[in-house]
Amino acid sequence: MDSNNGTQEMSVPVEGVAGGGTAYGFNDGGLNSEPLKQSTDPTEVPTSDLVHVWCMPNTVNVGSQETPRPLETINLLAARNERESFQIAMRPKVSWAGSTPSGSVQVQCSDLCSSAGDRLVVGQSLKLRRVVPVLGVPDALVPLTQLSLLPGETSVIWVSIDVPNGQPPGQYEGEITVSAMKTDGGCSDNLGKHEKDQLCVELKNCLDIMEPIEGKPMDEVVERIKCASSSLRRILFSPSFAEFISTNGSSDMMEEDAVSNLAVRIKLRLTVWEFIIPVTPSLPAVIGVSDTVIEDRFGVEHGSEKWYEKLDLHFKWLLQYRISPYFCKWGENMRVLTYTSPWPAEHPKSDEYFSDPRLAAYAVPYRQVIAGDDSREIYLRKEVEILRSKPHWNKAYFYLWDEPLNMDHFHNVRKMASEIYAYAPDARVLTTYYCGPGDAPLAPTPFESFVKVPNLLRPHTQIYCTSEWVLGNREDLVKDIVEGLQLENREEWWTYICLGPTDPHPNWHLGMRGTQHRAVMWRVWKEGGTGFLYWGANCYEKATVPSAEVRFRRGLPPGDGVLYYPGEVFSSSSEPVASLRLERLLSGLQDYEYLKLYESKYGREEAMGLLEKTGVYMGPERYTLEHRPIDVLRGEVYNACRPS
Repeated sequence: MDSNNGTQEMSVPVEGVAGGGTAYGFNDGGLNSEPLKQSTDPTEVPTSDLVHVWCMPNTVNVGSQETPRPLETINLLAARNERESFQIAMRPKVSWAGSTPSGSVQVQCSDLCSSAGDRLVVGQSLKLRRVVPVLGVPDALVPLTQLSLLPGETSVIWVSIDVPNGQPPGQYEGEITVSAMKTDGGCSDNLGKHEKDQLCVELKNCLDIMEPIEGKPMDEVVERIKCASSSLRRILFSPSFAEFISTNGSSDMMEEDAVSNLAVRIKLRLTVWEFIIPVTPSLPAVIGVSDTVIEDRFGVEHGSEKWYEKLDLHFKWLLQYRISPYFCKWGENMRVLTYTSPWPAEHPKSDEYFSDPRLAAYAVPYRQVIAGDDSREIYLRKEVEILRSKPHWNKAYFYLWDEPLNMDHFHNVRKMASEIYAYAPDARVLTTYYCGPGDAPLAPTPFESFVKVPNLLRPHTQIYCTSEWVLGNREDLVKDIVEGLQLENREEWWTYICLGPTDPHPNWHLGMRGTQHRAVMWRVWKEGGTGFLYWGANCYEKATVPSAEVRFRRGLPPGDGVLYYPGEVFSSSSEPVASLRLERLLSGLQDYEYLKLYESKYGREEAMGLLEKTGVYMGPERYTLEHRPIDVLRGEVYNACRPS
């Protein structure tokens, strides 16, 4: 996998971003930066003389002022169906370009090969992305199309490895090379649209000349070959093509070989072990996607063909992160319409969505997503009758109201749930809450009132989804909630985060430590919840152009409700751009599966002891700030659970 050469600095239209940022911890030690020297020819000098290159764990926020460290071999452990990742940091020692940037680098990755001949292939299992700061904090993972190093700044590449389900276990090795590239007065693309169009026309003419030639007389074939050869020669020796080559890549293969021989080589070793991360997540992590935001930004009309295409793209892209997306639209007083499939239950696409083994749970809408002729009651009955006949019905839930605050809100939840139970007595209703009704306290204190909410909702709710913010550091509250569940009536306890909890508790706010992001799922596992909800993954401020600047919503902590960005903000690609926080969410969910595996073999008490003994997580204010304990925990599970 290569990065295209170029020295043009990326413009990042994300609220207030202009590069910069700081290292969040992990800034101890390092190498002294050398003063900038005169330009040096990278075809004659080793890249290591021009650029500091070192590697960092995926839980580190590597800022632009991160100091260099020694380069070491990367050793990783991964189960099958797991994604593991790390970061490559680069900081120029000197400048070798005539323009503002110190110079551009090319990054290439080899396949990872085992001694048995098995491979993890670049482009399929290995992916490189550039880390771009948002509000000065490293967060967006954009396609690696160019990498220009700026004087006095550290640039970062995120390397991820996806291990397929059927990958043979073993030791895999490969390497990543970083090469400083020679530039001739900068690599900005000076070709105008007309020149580019002309090149395309002439190249197409060559194809038109040659196709088709089947069945043509030999003298005509020879004539066509001569004509095409003449056209290609004219193109190759044209000033426009020479300009294109100098801009987009060297035409001198010997020069490329020379640069490759002088490259920094990062050795990569990956142990793939026998454990397979379950395709269907053990923990349903349901995360909201605002359909209104999609409609506004991409200019798609609700219910149009383009609207279905956009929602389908977002749904399928998010599944790779082991989350179960639901689309949502907020109404009056926090009434919320939630649905996983925009199509009705009878549509084949709905069955495709709900049957996908990667989906752990799906939201069923209480009313029609697209207005139709049926009344709400007739629609609801039809939907429920169809879904109850399907094997995936056990994944279904109804999310009707977000955080009821008074008796009227709670009354509406009970009323809506009763309508559902009339058609499906075995339906599951999920209700999020952080307090009891404000106009009719259930107990003398807010905490006691909060704990008594299930008594108010029962039997009109099966999934009690409580705010981690309210729980704070009180694990005794967790015990009270769990002990109060009526498991014989299929009651469950889930948790959610929204706004809070704040630092130092685990959350996904921008600027929190990487281990703080990952600890969200450690907390869920330790507290014993059987599901998790997050209110929004794309809930930034309204915009009406796909490439418009992304602004976080006012009144919310930076990053709250935003786990990925529109691809059009960074490039011409329509594929969403993940945040580091979304990748760490995935890592946390994979850690959850490791802990579940260990618990299944040695019991919950032993697994709890392992989590604390390794120093990974003791409580919402006591968890590791460094990455090494995470590797120790995963190594312990590997040693204890792998086949003898």
